[in-house]
Amino acid sequence: MALINNLVLSKFLGLCPFFGVSKKLSNAVSMGLAVIMVMTAASIVSWIIFFHILIPFGIDYMSTVIFILVIASLVQILELTIKRTNASLYNALGIYLPLITTNCAVLGITFINVRAEYNFVETIVSALGAGVGFTLVLAIMSGIRERLDLADVPESFRGIPVAFLVAMMLGICFIAFSGMV
Repeated sequence: MALINNLVLSKFLGLCPFFGVSKKLSNAVSMGLAVIMVMTAASIVSWIIFFHILIPFGIDYMSTVIFILVIASLVQILELTIKRTNASLYNALGIYLPLITTNCAVLGITFINVRAEYNFVETIVSALGAGVGFTLVLAIMSGIRERLDLADVPESFRGIPVAFLVAMMLGICFIAFSGMV
């Protein structure tokens, strides 16, 4: 999941924090670590709820609502923990920390795991791999964007336009990890 099926570059999930938090490496890595924690915990809890409650009771159609509630609860716990332990990190992440709740990459990996009918261990490995891949891409993008801030980029390409071009080139590079078909 980290390289071959990267959620950001191959499935285009999690683009809001990808473009929003990737301006500074320290913020990108912190956000990536937060996403790894939420993604892994949400996948574990969602897997348990899906296969031990929703499926046995025949209410698997409630999975979207339940998964969102699980993710929102975990993000709230994480947000309160970061706010109490590291105020500067909390301020640096700003609005992007609560936006993990609506990060489609987190919700996407929970659905990928249950739809693929992964067992418990496969779910954990898949979520960790997806989180590491998300963090890796954020870190790479932030490193490139920090260098681009110092580069002589034409005015019309500064900011988001050059970020989109870089993301496109990163996507092409990551396609190479899956091999040519």
